[in-house]
Amino acid sequence: MTWLRWLPTGGKLRAEDWTARHRLLTVILAVVVVVVTVFGVLGPGDGVTLLATDLLVLPCVVAATLLPHRRLRSVCVALGFTVACAGFVSLSNGLTEAHFAFFVAVAALALYRDWAPFGAFLVATTLHHGVFGVLIGGHTYDHSSAKAHPLVWAALHGLAVLLAAGFQVVQWGLTEAEERRAQDNLEESQAQLTVAFDETPVPMAMFAPDGLVLRTNAAYRQWLRLPDELPAGLTVRDLPLVPIGEASAFPEAVVSRDPLTLVRQYRRTDDGSLIWVQVHSTPLHDKKGRLRFVFAHCMDITNSRNHEAELRRQVRHDSLTGLLSRKAFEHDLAELLAGREPVSVIYLDVDRFKSVNDGSGHAAGDDVLRALAGRLSSVVPPGALLARLGGDEFVAALTGPPAHGLRLGQEILAAMGEPLDVAGCPLPVSVSIGVASEHGAEHADDVVLAADTAMYAAKRAGGNRIEVFTEDMRVSVHERLAAEARLREALAGHLPWTLPLWFQPVVSTVTGQIIGAEALVRMRTPDGKILSPYHFIGAAEETGMIVPLGQHVLRSAVEHLIYWSGHLGYVSVNVSPRQLAEPDFVPALAGLLAEHPELDPSRLVLEITETAMLASTVDVSERLATIKRLGVRIALDDFGTGYSSLTWLKSVPADVVKLDRSFVAGLAEDQRKSSIISAVLWLARSLGMSTIAEGVEEPADWTALQAAGCPAVQGYFFSPPRPPEEFQEMLINGVCVTPLAQFT
Repeated sequence: MTWLRWLPTGGKLRAEDWTARHRLLTVILAVVVVVVTVFGVLGPGDGVTLLATDLLVLPCVVAATLLPHRRLRSVCVALGFTVACAGFVSLSNGLTEAHFAFFVAVAALALYRDWAPFGAFLVATTLHHGVFGVLIGGHTYDHSSAKAHPLVWAALHGLAVLLAAGFQVVQWGLTEAEERRAQDNLEESQAQLTVAFDETPVPMAMFAPDGLVLRTNAAYRQWLRLPDELPAGLTVRDLPLVPIGEASAFPEAVVSRDPLTLVRQYRRTDDGSLIWVQVHSTPLHDKKGRLRFVFAHCMDITNSRNHEAELRRQVRHDSLTGLLSRKAFEHDLAELLAGREPVSVIYLDVDRFKSVNDGSGHAAGDDVLRALAGRLSSVVPPGALLARLGGDEFVAALTGPPAHGLRLGQEILAAMGEPLDVAGCPLPVSVSIGVASEHGAEHADDVVLAADTAMYAAKRAGGNRIEVFTEDMRVSVHERLAAEARLREALAGHLPWTLPLWFQPVVSTVTGQIIGAEALVRMRTPDGKILSPYHFIGAAEETGMIVPLGQHVLRSAVEHLIYWSGHLGYVSVNVSPRQLAEPDFVPALAGLLAEHPELDPSRLVLEITETAMLASTVDVSERLATIKRLGVRIALDDFGTGYSSLTWLKSVPADVVKLDRSFVAGLAEDQRKSSIISAVLWLARSLGMSTIAEGVEEPADWTALQAAGCPAVQGYFFSPPRPPEEFQEMLINGVCVTPLAQFT
């Protein structure tokens, strides 16, 4: 029947809820017995009714307490209330108001939400009114109509109680419907929680306040290599993780009463491996603030921590050699300088390392640096700092008196006496070393700069040596920096004004006329002062600015040569080793000549020193031959100052040999010099080369060169380098020296 579906099913209370309600109703029934007894003793009722009531109710109370089945126990309570209400009515001589007790009882019994006690009470109440109303009407009803028609009034009373019970049933049914909806919602939430908990790839677990493991998901069990069925009584302290370094770690953290996020390192007890874990614990409390559960999310961050450690290591260590990086060295040096003892810094640079890179490739250069780092690591004592600052520059630092730093520098220099093992082959390597000492963290930059300055002093002195910093070196460094700054400013300005060319004439010993000129660059400062190359060429060579400077000189020289085409035979331009090594030098030279097709390339002479050829890392002969094919002539400058000048004279495709001034000065008084010059002149002529004597300053030297048959000379005897305007005036005059002028 469809209408039955609207009735509550009953009997669905949870055990703990039913027990609490049954205990309450049993206690109330016992209290009712006491109240009825007192009422019977003091009221108008007779003792027999009171005794009968007590004798019937008390067994119900005992049965409600002792019977095993909860429905039997609840029925006993219902019957007890029926008897108590009937006894109360009887002791009241059927008073109508006493019947209200039945309405109270039916509401109380509705707490069971069970048809058994509820129905038993309704049936027993109706029987009481009908049977007792017929047998002892005076004790059941207090009016004549009910006494005359007890069954009618029994039905009326039963209907009234039933109606009262009906509203309880409606309330009961509504409550069950609400509970079903709540249960459905709960089950849905639990299903969602189960999916979110069990299926998430993040290891998750739920713990009791005492650390008992209540629930884990598959990711958690897989992470800790636990079985799917956890052993009974497993606690957080039984998990296969042992904290490293800190006692208050994973086990205690996950049962914290407050939300907590921590990162700790642990050792697995199953394989001994070390892992990093990030734990997020979330406690759940009841309404009274008591901790009920703790949810823990555990993330294995070992890989990310290892990656971070590797990044920190890379920041602190040079990737090529494994030594400290520049940044790490600067940080650690400041800490050393903050101590009580002075600190010595040993700065070293590999001599001629560029030739290794350019000649054998950067891979070979890297092998040299790694081998050098290994050699240094074996010499530098423990506790000292050792770093690669970049390129082929290394630095060490140690505490103690300055003598300790000098001794370490000497030990490093001695250690470099043995060739390095590079790719299985011995390679001799020398270094230049600078040493400086300082105290106080505020001097960290100063002491490194001082050691660097001393190192450059050692390198300028020939390398393979050690120099200790002095204040005189600081002055030279400041001058070098000032020269570098002036040169940068000049190169950024209007080049014909900031870096003008001056010209020194080359004079024929036969005619005394100007046959050529050497272009020499000067620098004009912002205040108009003219500086010689001595003040900036060194800085240009060291910083690499010699390349753009040389390009400017070459281009400007060509422009002047074209302008003076009717008056000047040629212009010579000095080419530095750095320029000659540039791969773009020859293409740039060819491009410059292509811009001026009207210029005979042989009117341009490039002066190359023997030292430039020795220092160059390229095949000089091949590059010079390429230049010769362009039609440009080559001059071998400062001839006689090198170690193997005659060899170069034979092997280099030079057109002009320029005798160094050291052979010219005092030539008239030194027969040996005269013999050497005569030999060089004969050799040059036999090789098809022309000769120019430099540095002629005395009339006697000019006469001696004429007598020796030197075809051309230059020097202050004729003219110092002059600005273009003055030199042009000399060209217009046509003759630089006449036969009479040599004796005036």
